[in-house]
Amino acid sequence: MTLIFIIVGCVLGVGLGFLIPTLPYSMSNYLAIAIVAALDTVFGGIASNIKKNFDMKVFISGFFVNAILAILLTYLGQKLNVDIYLAAIVVFIGRMFNNLGIIRRYYLNKLTKKKD
Repeated sequence: MTLIFIIVGCVLGVGLGFLIPTLPYSMSNYLAIAIVAALDTVFGGIASNIKKNFDMKVFISGFFVNAILAILLTYLGQKLNVDIYLAAIVVFIGRMFNNLGIIRRYYLNKLTKKKD
């Protein structure tokens, strides 16, 4: 089931890339923060799958809610002329590194047990 979602997501991404090949410069901040939020959710989903407590509803809702909240923070920051999105980036990147550490330790343990 997860593989189907991955394939559909890739096909949609490629299709949208052909339909909307360029993005105006004014929208680049929004896209960047949305990508960081989405990657945070993906790494969190992989880490929770490793911990055996993955829930698809939580993953899907987190994916969209995190991205939308990050975009709204970026919009609010631009209206207030304050770089609020930097706080969101720091939080999302910190969580990504924590989740990446969990993933890395899992696969290192799996690799070392396989050699023994």
